[in-house]
Parts: sequence; structure tokens; C-alpha cells
Amino acid sequence: MGTNFPTSAEIERAAAIIRAGGLVAFPTETVYGLGANALNAAAVERVYAAKQRPLTSPLIVHAASIDMAQTVAADWPASASALAAHFWPGPLTLVLRKEPIVPDLVTAGLPTVGVRMPAHPVALQLIRSAGVPIAAPSANRFTELSPTDAHHVRSALGDKVDLVLDAGPTQVGIESTVLSLAGGEPILLRAGMVSVSQIEQLIGRVAKIPDPIAGPHIAPGLHHKHYSPVTRLVISDVLPAGKGAYLWWNKEVPTEISVRMPDDPALYARDLYAVLHRLDAIGLQYIAVEPVPATDRWDGIRDRLRRASAAG
Repeated sequence: MGTNFPTSAEIERAAAIIRAGGLVAFPTETVYGLGANALNAAAVERVYAAKQRPLTSPLIVHAASIDMAQTVAADWPASASALAAHFWPGPLTLVLRKEPIVPDLVTAGLPTVGVRMPAHPVALQLIRSAGVPIAAPSANRFTELSPTDAHHVRSALGDKVDLVLDAGPTQVGIESTVLSLAGGEPILLRAGMVSVSQIEQLIGRVAKIPDPIAGPHIAPGLHHKHYSPVTRLVISDVLPAGKGAYLWWNKEVPTEISVRMPDDPALYARDLYAVLHRLDAIGLQYIAVEPVPATDRWDGIRDRLRRASAAG
């Protein structure tokens, strides 16, 4: 199908699969998601099995409207209204106290649920056609590189998915920012391309938490090693020995495979996983990455690279 969007008939077929308890991989603006009916525990269990994902890592629920998002949230504070009005549809997930209709399996047994409205016409049409919110982590094996096109999904999950909706490459390229509004103060749980400074302009100070050490994670993407290519990834402008590649945005270091990345964080994020997928298929001994700037516009990228380079 290439970069052509799925037809309405294909999306309706996918929606029927969701309603019947099946799994559909579909594009969002961030990465491709592996979707199931968020209100069907048996279907959600299939998501965990397909990804080999631990039950301690919660899933994000995708809604087609603010009204639908509110059906899974027990509380909807004024800050949620302000953020949703400004950033939705878009790559911001809000963590709120959950309604009982959301199975505990979706939320790793926690009393909170992460919800967002994706900014992709195929995702929105799928959710509307299914008529239910869709729980969807990235459509890949747990801790591995997230998929930014349908080929990545098929390579990672094969026949574990009932249908893949192919709409070409994603545009944001890394997973959503995750913000908790479930307590007394807003807390950033995962950095993304909606920055803390953008959020603070709307709702005031946002706190940050260290990574959890044990027990259920309060947001997806908090495993110490995540978003990882098979090839060893190092963040350094000093190259290891052996055959490798170097991703740089500011200063090139001579090496066999040199990949110049954009110096704009939005464009860098869009390209990052696709570049890593391509290099991972070559059989290199390492992929080295020039450190990125220590500013909040780069926080999401820096987080992904840090986890991708962590020891297993």
C-alpha cells in the first residue's frame, strides 16, 4: 500500500476486528500502535502476549474525542481540559484516575489510566468506527525499536497481528509525552515532543520523578532498557573499535558509515527510529550517537537514546 492511506472499507474491517476482540496495528502520528478494545480484558491480554510485554507496564488508551477520553477517566480536572484543548489531537498522554470500566490489565493494576487523542486521520477513523477506546502500545516486541512504518510492524510481530493498516511513515517519530494529573501536582512521567516548558505555559509548574525501581510502572516506557536496536548503541563522539556507524547532528567524526541527523529536534525525532532500524539490519558492531543538546526540546530524544544505550 505504500504511502496511500487505507480505504474506508479497510478501516471498517479493522474496526470489526477490534470489536471482535482482535488485534490491529495502526498508524498514529508518533509510532505505529498495536491496538485492542481497551474495555475487553481478553483482547488486551493478547496485546501483552504478542509483545512479550510484562504485565507491570501499563498501556495507553486512545480516544477519538475528549468526550470518549472522559468515559475512561474518573476525574477530569481543569488542567486536563486546558491541555486537551491545546494539544489534542496530539502526542500528549494524560494520566488520570480511571473508571471501573477500564480493566485492571490495561493499567497494570494501578488506579490510574493514560489516555490521549492521536493526531492521525487513520487512527481517529479506526477508533470512531470501532466505537470503543483502543488500548495501544507500540507495535513491536517489548524493549525493542518502535515501528515508524508498517514494514517495521510486520518484521517484528509477523502473524501475531490480525491486520496492519499501512499509512506510510509516521511524522512525530517517538512516543508521546506522558503527564500525570492524578495527584496534587502535575508530574512528567515520560518526556516527548510536547515539552515541559510548553505544558508549563498552560498549567504552571510540572514536577519530574526519577525512574521507578520496582513494581508496576506508572507510565509506559519506563523500563531501564527500552527502544533498543539489536546492535549495541553508545552515546559518544569517541567511536568504539570495530565496524560501526555514527549518527551526528553537529560535528562529524570520520567512520565507515556516517549519518547526518537534522539539527532540529522535531526532524531528528521523526527520523531517529527509521535510521536505527535501517542500521540495525546491516550487522554492525555498534551504532554511536553524538550527544544531543541538554534542552527540554530535546528531552524526549535524549530519554530514548539513554534507554536504548542501557545495558540489558
